[in-house]
Amino acid sequence: MPRGLCWNNRFNNFGSRLTITRETIINILQGSEKHLSAEDIYFTAHTKNPSIGLTTVYRTLDLLTQMGIVYKFDFGDKRARYELVEEYSNKKHHHHLICVSCKSIIDYTDFIKDEIDFIKNTENGLEKKFNFKIKNKKISFKYLNVLDKSKFLSFLN
Repeated sequence: MPRGLCWNNRFNNFGSRLTITRETIINILQGSEKHLSAEDIYFTAHTKNPSIGLTTVYRTLDLLTQMGIVYKFDFGDKRARYELVEEYSNKKHHHHLICVSCKSIIDYTDFIKDEIDFIKNTENGLEKKFNFKIKNKKISFKYLNVLDKSKFLSFLN
């Protein structure tokens, strides 16, 4: 996981600079186990540095996404969520399980051999078919908790 000089080099290679604000936002993402919204990041960053504005947080997240440092997700709750790409994170590789009724998110990391083989075979097949190399992947599965009958019935109507 890059620190200090490594982050500086990464930003320089992208034609940008590592500012204190950008480093603060990266540190917030590194320290979180959750999928944070820009507002979540803003509230934490603003307590550390009151001069950080929400617009700056959005611009920084856009830059970090373009640089391949951050993933941006839409989990269906009308708020983009962010997390660091695994190579910059302490998190294990995972996929997302998203409940379409309550919007809860489960990070799925308990892969069995068949699941790993399926993903590898799919990845290899796509690389051959389209003649490219897959750099990283994020898979999301949306589900409906049918055990909660009231939510299930309201979802059907």
